[in-house]
Order: sequence, then structure tokens, then C-alpha cells
Amino acid sequence: MYVVSYDISSDRLRNKVARTLEGYGTRIQYSVFECKLSEKKYRELYGKLMKLMEGAEEGNIRLYSVCGNCEGKIRTIGEPDLKTEQLAEEVIVV
Repeated sequence: MYVVSYDISSDRLRNKVARTLEGYGTRIQYSVFECKLSEKKYRELYGKLMKLMEGAEEGNIRLYSVCGNCEGKIRTIGEPDLKTEQLAEEVIVV
């Protein structure tokens, strides 16, 4: 699994990045996605994001790899979104 976050000030570019990520994962916060991807799909997504960022003067996209063992340790505190509830093995509501 990969966690992908972005910080992009250009509305046009930010919307393109978000639309691209929607095809690969689940939005868990405004600019954060969880993507369960094969290595092939990861390379495909990475290439698309690299192409979108070509020539961008500011902003960034960060991709974090979460190993299978670590994925099982993901915890949510608070009210989970119904789409992401299935992603967390344990949800703690405070």
C-alpha cells in the first residue's frame, strides 16, 4: 500500500493530481490518498504524477510505501469515513 499526499497551490494542477489519484486509491483526507497498488500500477501512477509535475514551479507530491506488516498497524482515532473504515483493522473512537 502507498500513502500519497500533495501540497500544490495551483488549482488546475491540484485538481489534475486529485483526479489522477482517484483512479488509483481512496481519498482519506483532502490531499491524502491510500492506494493499494501492484508494482506495475505503482510505476504507472508514478509516471503519470511525474508527467503532471513537469514544469511545475512549486508544489510537491509525496509517496510513502507502507509494508504489509505496517499496514496492519494503521489506526484511526475519531470518526472514520465510511469508505476508509474497511481499510483500518482497528478503529478507536474517542
